[in-house]
Amino acid sequence: MNKTRLIAFATLLQAVPVGAATVDEILAMREAPAGVVIEIIKADGATLRGALPAINAAIARIREKHPALAVAIVSHGREQFALTKASAKKHGALHDGIRALVADDIDVHVCGTHASWYGVSPEDYPEFIDVTHAGPAQINDYINIGYVPLDL
Repeated sequence: MNKTRLIAFATLLQAVPVGAATVDEILAMREAPAGVVIEIIKADGATLRGALPAINAAIARIREKHPALAVAIVSHGREQFALTKASAKKHGALHDGIRALVADDIDVHVCGTHASWYGVSPEDYPEFIDVTHAGPAQINDYINIGYVPLDL
């Protein structure tokens, strides 16, 4: 790993939040937070596809109590490459599931910095995916406006 990548990687690691809440902890809160942010950092697209039912179930449980609660998902591991346009055919069900989340007013972000390390540009993602500069920084931005990190 070259020095520039090492510095960038160390900077990203410092931004990763700790102390995520469970669905039950969020449901036990007296007042709803501004929103919840779900961090996804997995090894591959198959893992992300497998996590989708748990993500949907968590969102459904939370929105039963707080129907208007904002939800954001930030993917910043190798799984994010399953969301590229080139992977749409291979991971069609995953793309459909993410598209459905976006249609349900859920913001879905992938990490542009991580993508750039592998030669993947923002244009390589479909329009329903937001490519943010840095996934961990995006998570912290949500936390700074009152979102609670959700531990799945």
